[in-house]
Amino acid sequence: MSLELKNVSKTFAGKLAVDNISFSIDKPGVFGLLGTNGAGKTTTIRMLLGIIKKDKGEITWKGKTVDRKNVNFGYLPEERGVYPKTKIIDQLMYFAELKGMKKEEAITSINKWAKILKVEEYLQMTAEKLSKGNQQKIQFMTAIIHNPELVVLDEPFSGLDPVNTEILKNIIIDLVKNGKYVIMSAHQMATIEEFCSDILILNKGKTVLQGNLKKIKETYPANRVEINASQDIEKYIKEFDLEIENVANNNYIIKISEEEKAHKLLNKLVSEGIEVDKFEIKKPTLNDIFIEKVGEK
Repeated sequence: MSLELKNVSKTFAGKLAVDNISFSIDKPGVFGLLGTNGAGKTTTIRMLLGIIKKDKGEITWKGKTVDRKNVNFGYLPEERGVYPKTKIIDQLMYFAELKGMKKEEAITSINKWAKILKVEEYLQMTAEKLSKGNQQKIQFMTAIIHNPELVVLDEPFSGLDPVNTEILKNIIIDLVKNGKYVIMSAHQMATIEEFCSDILILNKGKTVLQGNLKKIKETYPANRVEINASQDIEKYIKEFDLEIENVANNNYIIKISEEEKAHKLLNKLVSEGIEVDKFEIKKPTLNDIFIEKVGEK
């Protein structure tokens, strides 16, 4: 087991920010740390990286108590951390040297990642001249430039367009292939579903759900059916007293309370001679589960 948090708590000014949470990551992959704003995610991240001290509990990396000397980590915080008036190349060299890299090694790594992230043309510019998305890519470089074992990404896709989002996604996939441990915190639940096999959801400092995402979803009944038909089928959907959640180009997402109604609808469409190109019963999304666990009752 490489990273383990056991019964960890933290209080600020009498307020319990993190309340007795536990989780572990025992193999390379992406772990999802989720919660609403103020749920305790950032405090948890800063404790496990040794940036702030915990009040109670244990945090170990490869069996040793975590401190900033024995964990080679990379951290992408949600807040911007670039210096606006300083050249990008100088900032990257500074962060590389902080991580103990030699100059030649740092230059090689900077050039490698600048090419992958398509920011080579910005290296001699000051950060204030870069777009929000390019600043995010530079900040991402500072998190991985020194080849860390543990990478913590807090809202990594903030400010990125679809093209740059895809670049970053591919890098994260490669990090895992290369044996890295990644903790990701994000508000885009579809992204978490795409990357994370295991998750933990915090609400007001407490764990409200954790475990393998696939197994968690298996405990929930199906709540939607997706149907792609050759024509408008709204009247048939209403006939079975079902609610359309979304429709575009005769592709329907329909809410269901039981699968039987969905199959009856399919049988009706087929009997009416309507061509159905897609029929898929769907489990709740992570977004559905998240809202159920942390939404106001």
